[in-house]
Amino acid sequence: MNEAREDVLVFRHFPQPYWKKVWSTNLLERVNEEIKRRTRVVGIFPNDAAITRLVGAVLLEQHEHWQLEGRRMFSAESIAAIPDLESIPALQTASA
Repeated sequence: MNEAREDVLVFRHFPQPYWKKVWSTNLLERVNEEIKRRTRVVGIFPNDAAITRLVGAVLLEQHEHWQLEGRRMFSAESIAAIPDLESIPALQTASA
């Protein structure tokens, strides 16, 4: 755990009011569960392109849902308050 300390605590480089949004993976898990549910319904895909179309459709649907509801993770102002990736050591290796 000591070796992974910087990686585990990287969310602390973001503004404090947004920590909960950054460290939580609930949204990602929800999208992944929807993709799993839809692929189970189809069962067998004829080719890779069919899988890509289905997953793309699920992601597009989710994006539209978030846009219509106005449920964005961050506003433009809050994104401006986030430091550059270059200033966060743990993210430098992840983005490289």
